[in-house]
Amino acid sequence: MQPVKLKVKQTVVIIPTSPFNFDATVFKPAHFPTPDSFWQPGKRWQTALWRRRPLGLIIENKGTIAKPKVHLHVFSQTGLSKEFLENIKQEIIWRFNLHLNSKDFIERFKTDKILGPAIKNLKGMRPMTHGSLYDFLVITIMLQNAPVRRSIQMMQNLFEKYGKLLEFGSKKLYCLWPAEKLAKVPEQDLRKLKVGYRAKNLLRISLPFAKNEIDEMELRQKLPTEQKKILLSLYGVGPQSVSYLMPDIFHNFDFLEHVPLWERKILSKKIFNTGTENPAPEEKLLKFFGKYKPYKQLAMHYIWEDLWWRHKQSPIDWLIKEVRA
Repeated sequence: MQPVKLKVKQTVVIIPTSPFNFDATVFKPAHFPTPDSFWQPGKRWQTALWRRRPLGLIIENKGTIAKPKVHLHVFSQTGLSKEFLENIKQEIIWRFNLHLNSKDFIERFKTDKILGPAIKNLKGMRPMTHGSLYDFLVITIMLQNAPVRRSIQMMQNLFEKYGKLLEFGSKKLYCLWPAEKLAKVPEQDLRKLKVGYRAKNLLRISLPFAKNEIDEMELRQKLPTEQKKILLSLYGVGPQSVSYLMPDIFHNFDFLEHVPLWERKILSKKIFNTGTENPAPEEKLLKFFGKYKPYKQLAMHYIWEDLWWRHKQSPIDWLIKEVRA
């Protein structure tokens, strides 16, 4: 596939709330890797399909934890209007939680025995999503009942077949397809990409977005109870997917009703020192995180990400086994 070269570069400045940990926010070591992004310390390359235009984005750190500053470089085929640039700027602020006020959370729990060390190590980190609600749902489908290696290969196959390769800022990265494009694909064509039963799930999840039955912007304004209800009405979306979507997409940082099994195994080992083959009951973990109200999900995120950053810097044997499982 020949890449589409994005030669026009425009830059906008974002001042995140302080404190702000750039790298721990824009890169999550435990996240499922996809061929639409690339990270190195101080900089993240990311593609985006915004208002039907394929864009290349570079999010670059230009500040400090105490005095944060971010440059957002937007690459396109033709120049973008000031209104368009402001719009994509506000979307990046939302997706990466750049205006989150975490001072109360930090002050409340910085001396907590379990959470305190994570806050000290990653002070100013934010949960984030790099893409849209549709992007996120595609990834959750690819992760269903498959080892990470196979999920990565399935996602690569989909990007190569239906995505668009973009070249910008010395990188070549794929941009996700529009939902209406995938909604028209015969199920058998998807199965040829060796995605198995997920072919049907991909088609059914693409259809309501292609028909504009789901409006992410409108959904952001609804109460968590209504968001949860609408999400669960989507084909293939269950409690596990909702547990990821509510904090990452909709910024509900106190929403915690379910801990997926894989996360439960790892968190049980981290918090209660249980064997990963015999994790603590879900109810025990929910009770544990209950003491961090109204920041239960944010507390879990800090403990989880601190473990994975430690693992990235110095591999943890028992965690390596879980990744390979």
